[in-house]
Amino acid sequence: MFTRRQLLAAGAGLGVATLALKALPWQGGEGRLVGAAQADEAFEVSHTDNQWRTLLSPEQYRVLRQEGTERAYSSALNDEHRAGTFACAGCALALFSSTTKFDSHTGWPSFWAPLEQAVAQRSDRSLGMQRTEVHCRRCGGHLGHVFDDGPAPTGLRYCMNGLAMNFTVQAA
Repeated sequence: MFTRRQLLAAGAGLGVATLALKALPWQGGEGRLVGAAQADEAFEVSHTDNQWRTLLSPEQYRVLRQEGTERAYSSALNDEHRAGTFACAGCALALFSSTTKFDSHTGWPSFWAPLEQAVAQRSDRSLGMQRTEVHCRRCGGHLGHVFDDGPAPTGLRYCMNGLAMNFTVQAA
């Protein structure tokens, strides 16, 4: 059995992952799987669908509000190495410190721990596998997933979409 990382790596140059995704049951052409996890929670920051579409770029909307995933190695935040804070692009809540960022070689910004009380998690059974989705605890925006193959001290890899976050450089 292959891990998700091995499958994505193997298909990176061949388009295998794209072909597999095209075979899955998409809803309304909006990039969301039928039956994907839906937020039943009430969040501190809440907007109508039209308001979210106005506040976010189309790409950010697809990731944050429709649980999309950006293309690997497409985010400038993947190569961001300055001291600072990564915040939710939907509500500006500080999510991750640059001190917990590491290069996972997956193509997405990765962290070994979020800031305290910044994120929430829920089960995600989309794409035919069991994963743990990570979302902003204040607005419910989809950030990415957490896996148990990260570095010490937590052993976790918070694999985040760069489109879901903004970076602020730490003041000197």
